[in-house]
Amino acid sequence: MFAFDNSYQRLPERFYRPADPAGARAPRLIRFNEALAGELNLDFAEASDELLAAIFSGNRLPEGAAAIAMAYAGHQFGNFVPQLGDGRAILMGEVVDRHGQRRDIQLKGAGVTPFSRNGDGRAALGPVLREYLVSEAMQALGIPTTRALAAVLTGEAVHRETKLPGAVLTRVAASHIRIGTFQFFAARGDAEAVKVLADHVISRHYPELEGTEQPYLALLNAVAARQADLIARWLSVGFIHGVMNTDNMAVSGETIDFGPCAFLDEYDARKVFSSIDQRGRYAYANQPGIAQWNLARFAETLLPLMAGGEDENVEAANVALAEFGRMFQARWLDLFRAKIGVTGEAEGDLDLINSLLKLMEGAQADFTRTFRALGKVAGGTDPQILAAEFADPIGLDDWLLRWRRRLESDPLPAAERQAAMDAVNPAIIPRNHQVEAAIEAGLEGDFAVFERLHAALRYPYAESPEFAAYQDKPLPGERVERTFCGT
Repeated sequence: MFAFDNSYQRLPERFYRPADPAGARAPRLIRFNEALAGELNLDFAEASDELLAAIFSGNRLPEGAAAIAMAYAGHQFGNFVPQLGDGRAILMGEVVDRHGQRRDIQLKGAGVTPFSRNGDGRAALGPVLREYLVSEAMQALGIPTTRALAAVLTGEAVHRETKLPGAVLTRVAASHIRIGTFQFFAARGDAEAVKVLADHVISRHYPELEGTEQPYLALLNAVAARQADLIARWLSVGFIHGVMNTDNMAVSGETIDFGPCAFLDEYDARKVFSSIDQRGRYAYANQPGIAQWNLARFAETLLPLMAGGEDENVEAANVALAEFGRMFQARWLDLFRAKIGVTGEAEGDLDLINSLLKLMEGAQADFTRTFRALGKVAGGTDPQILAAEFADPIGLDDWLLRWRRRLESDPLPAAERQAAMDAVNPAIIPRNHQVEAAIEAGLEGDFAVFERLHAALRYPYAESPEFAAYQDKPLPGERVERTFCGT
C-alpha cells in the first residue's frame, strides 16, 4: 500500500522525536479520499473500511512508517515560544506521488508526543471535519494547500470545554517544515542544524537553487515569492487564516493548519473570526503584513548562512522583504483585475478595485456573491442583480460607469468576459455557517450534511440547481462570528 521513503527521518535525531500513535478504541471511517490516494500512488482498492479505519487511526502503522513528531518553535501572536513541535501530530512517512513530488502523510490527533506540553495529543471531531472540508475546498479553489486523505472517529471522547467525540485527520503536505522549524534551531544557536535544514528544503522544494552563488539568500527570495502568491490568493477568495503564527507558515508555500479559519461573508477589511485573536492581529487585511513579518523572522535564521558580511546580508534580506511587498501587490492586483473582468493594465485599476471594495464595505455587501453578480452584469444581466447585494447601493451606479469605461479599452464579447470572471470568482465557498452545520450534525452522528457540503465544494466555480443553496449568504440567525482553534 505504502512505498515510504522518509527523507526527514534521515536528518539528525535532534530534528524530531520518535512518537508512536496511541491507537483508538473503536475506530470508524468517516471519509477516505480515494482521488487523493490515487495521486499518492496508494492502492487501497481492496481495502475494507475497517482496515482503512485501523490504518488512519494509528492502530495499524504500515511497514516502513516513520512515526515521528517534528520539532519546531514559533512566534505565537508575536511572542516567541522556543519549543512547540508536533504536540498532536505524528508523521507516518513520505511517499512520492504520480508527479514525482515527495509528500508527507501525517496523523493529526493520534495521541501524545514528546512535544504535547501536557496536552492529550488528541483531536476533537469538529476541527477534523473543518480541516477536511476547508483544505479540500482550497484545493478546488486552486489555492496551494495541505490536503485531507482520511477522517476517522476514534470511539473515544476528548475533553475540552465539554466532552466531545475524538477523531483523527490524515493530512498530506508537500512537507510540514515551517518557519518555526528554522527558528527552533536558530534559537539554540545551532547554525549547523539550520544549514542542514536549509539544504534539505532547497533539495526538496527548490532544487533549482542548488549550486547557485547565494543559495540561502535565494531560498529567502523563493519562499517570499510563494508566500506573496499564496496570501494574494487567500485575499482573492475572502479567506482568513486566523492564526498566522510563524509555526503555521509552511516554507513550501502551502496553506497549513486550518484551526479558526473562516471566509468573509460581507466584505470587511478588519474582519476577525478567530476567538483567540483578541486584538485583530490576523484580520483579513493584515495578512500580507503579517506574512512579511514572518518572513523577516525567517530571514533572521538564514543570515548566518549567507555569503556576505553582516551588514551586507542584512541589506540583502531587507531587499528580499521589500520585494515580497512588491510581488504581493502585483499578484493581488492581477487577481482582482481578473475578478472585475479586465485584462491588461491601466493606471486607474488599483483605484477602481479599491473603490468597489470601499462601497462593498460600507454597504455590507457579500464578498463572494458581489463578484459573482458582477460577472453576470458583464454578461448582460440587469445591474439590479448586483445592486441587490448592497444594503445601500448609493455610489454603485457611478462605479459601474467607471467600470464600463475601463471595459471599453479592453474589448471582449460579453459571454467570454463573464466566463473568464466566473472562472476566478467562486459561486460556492465553505461558508462558516454551513461548515458549522456540518460539524453540529457530525457531533450527533449524522455525516450526511458533511458529505453534501463536501460534494458542493468540489466544483466551486460552477452553478448548478443541485447545490444552489450553498451560494446563499447566512440568515441573521445563522451567522457565525467566532471560530475556535479546537486544540
